Amino acid sequence: MLLNRKQSGKRWHLRPDGAPKVTGQLQYLTDMTLPDIIHGRVLRSEYPYARILSIDTSEAEALDGVYAVLTSKDVPGLNRFGIATPDQPVFCEDIVRYVGDAIAAVAADSPERAALALDAIRVEYEELAPLNSTDAALAPGAPELHEHGPGNVLHRTEIKRGDTEQAFATCDHIVTETYYTPRQMHAYMETEGGLFVPDEEGRLNVYAATQHGYKDRMQLARIIGCPEEDIRVVSSPIGGSFGGKDELNVQPYGALLALRCGRPVKMHNSRKESVRAGLKRHPMKIEMKTGMSQEGIIQAHRVRITADTGAYATLGAPVLNFCTEHCLGPYAIPHVDVEGVSVYTNNGLSGEFRGFGGNQAIFAMEGQMDRLADIMNMDPWEFRRRNMREKNDPGPLNQRILVTDGLSQVWEALDRSELWQKHQQPPADPSLPPWIKRGVGAAIAMHGAGLGYGIPDPAGGRLSLNNEGKIEVAFSYEEFGQGLIATLEIMLCDLFQCSTSDLSIIIGDTDRVPHSGSSTASRSTTMAWMALQRLQTPFRSRVLAVASEMSGVPADELVTGPGGIWRKGQLPAETSEVESESGFIVSYAELATQGKAAEWIFDTKFDYPTTPDNVVGGHYLYTYAAVAAEVEVNTLTGETKLLDTRHVVAAGPVINPMGFIGQIEGGSVMALGFTLTEDAVMQDSRYVTTNLDTYLIPTIQDIHTNLEVEAIEDLPEGDSFGPRGIGEIGSVALAPAITAAIHQATGVWVNRLPVPREQLVRPLNVPLQEGVSPS
Repeated sequence: MLLNRKQSGKRWHLRPDGAPKVTGQLQYLTDMTLPDIIHGRVLRSEYPYARILSIDTSEAEALDGVYAVLTSKDVPGLNRFGIATPDQPVFCEDIVRYVGDAIAAVAADSPERAALALDAIRVEYEELAPLNSTDAALAPGAPELHEHGPGNVLHRTEIKRGDTEQAFATCDHIVTETYYTPRQMHAYMETEGGLFVPDEEGRLNVYAATQHGYKDRMQLARIIGCPEEDIRVVSSPIGGSFGGKDELNVQPYGALLALRCGRPVKMHNSRKESVRAGLKRHPMKIEMKTGMSQEGIIQAHRVRITADTGAYATLGAPVLNFCTEHCLGPYAIPHVDVEGVSVYTNNGLSGEFRGFGGNQAIFAMEGQMDRLADIMNMDPWEFRRRNMREKNDPGPLNQRILVTDGLSQVWEALDRSELWQKHQQPPADPSLPPWIKRGVGAAIAMHGAGLGYGIPDPAGGRLSLNNEGKIEVAFSYEEFGQGLIATLEIMLCDLFQCSTSDLSIIIGDTDRVPHSGSSTASRSTTMAWMALQRLQTPFRSRVLAVASEMSGVPADELVTGPGGIWRKGQLPAETSEVESESGFIVSYAELATQGKAAEWIFDTKFDYPTTPDNVVGGHYLYTYAAVAAEVEVNTLTGETKLLDTRHVVAAGPVINPMGFIGQIEGGSVMALGFTLTEDAVMQDSRYVTTNLDTYLIPTIQDIHTNLEVEAIEDLPEGDSFGPRGIGEIGSVALAPAITAAIHQATGVWVNRLPVPREQLVRPLNVPLQEGVSPS
């Protein structure tokens, strides 16, 4: 199915939060306020690496309008947080490890007074030489940033099979390249913040963005030293996250200040503070050596991955696991030698980010494929087909995976696309000046969904008929721009033939929803669909049975529909004034009055599917994508423009066409920045790009309008996992497609992102040469 803005054949469902968002009427969590709020701020380290000699808060505490000044001695529970490895201090005790490390927090009657209080805190440091690169951190004798060593290594990974050295000795062609990827910002519109409200019963209400409401509650309970049930976390709606709000950010400080002061505390990071303290995509160096036979069959693949995880762990270990899994691509390679290392440095914080290590790995692996095809003088798409895994082959870690035809389907669909045909026969355009060069490139990807084996990944949901007579669904997922609420509406309307006015959707509130797992790893749509498949039968049976008792009509002659229960075959074509129709039996509101409320509630719990072979970090479900991109390169300035793209995505049935396109478009724009413009540059472990005036995210001027998305909806017979999430698959393969297009246009092999413009600049009298080195 080809999706575009004029697509027909499927219902286009308007987002219920769309109009409020575009008109500015939607109240985000950072928009919330109360009459008696006070304002919190955090004092952060001046240095990337230093020893704290003393902290004097007396002057700040004496200021009028200052209600609290907190340091590490004021943390009643665990003075640490971190979703996987709790190694980040809430407040530093004796060492600071990056320029965003928290030293103290204040609460005052105005933001300006809070800023004055921060200025009044006196901290004496002994500055230390920062470890400003992974090489420096791994060097013999380097100081250890954490006591749990060894050295400055957070995590190591490896995949070994076959005999790579022997295989390389027999290879006819070998390509060796090192790839570098940038420290990318999430650049969400809503920076970190929220409202923290203690209530009269001693509970704490937290209104702050996260993708893990229950995980936030667990971590905050450890910090405060209270039962989890004493904390309520409300986590939607969110003005963007992309993984950047996975970890706690302002929550520990807002919570502690609110409990200390007994008043609501509001916190909201400035953009500069968000840059300074927030997560970034892991910068990586990926060294690859790949050998093939004379026939163009890959025999051996050696990879060394080095990831800069920054000062603390966050999810650096799982990101490295994911990168390691995906650096083999969707290819059948008999001899493999992969090693990865995630390294602590003083370079800010690297953590979760859309694509989760797949972006870096796929850029490198697809780059190798293009270079190998070039050596063979072979069409690069045909070269990929020659080396692709068969559908029954094991996954990258030699694990069993769910069998689908997705890989071959996306390959074939892109191969016959009009855009890819332009690569095979590049059209001459005499109207272009000689310094403007055009090219087309393509890339392919398989991307794991879910958290992977070895990480708790619970799922579930609740379906009920509430007291107001609404079909209510409750999940712990969050809405952060991906269109989840619209997708849930469509699922429910399809299941029960009801209207949206019959629905109540509850998400992102730990007091009101069951634990459904995180809103990460492209899992929410699949897990919600699977939960509803489990819940629909008991719910429908109950509803129809009660309607039958009330009406005397046999249950097998009844169906759910708009407004309530109907006779089979008599559902109205329109949903307005349904109760006047002759086939209408009883309303949902009337049904809800029958029996106890608990009798209308249905719950399910299950685990996200992981590899049956229990391969650590391995995935069982994959989505597949192929991307073609056309670029225009100005060889006078080095500027590259993206002119056209074609995405083919095999992710099962499309539930929400508008949301599907939105996710692919959004992921593409993020990938465009990753490829051409975005890099949070650091010098001596300090950010040089401190705001969005110097950090270049794509604007509307940079985004081409000709983007086509083809969705392959086929699933094998008996597939029980339904639609796959596509929040990440649109972001992982565009970078190598663009760099392949740049090579066709200019002859330059790009191995570093964002693409260095100086590599592409050529004097008018110097012709470009095929295979020009990027060095």
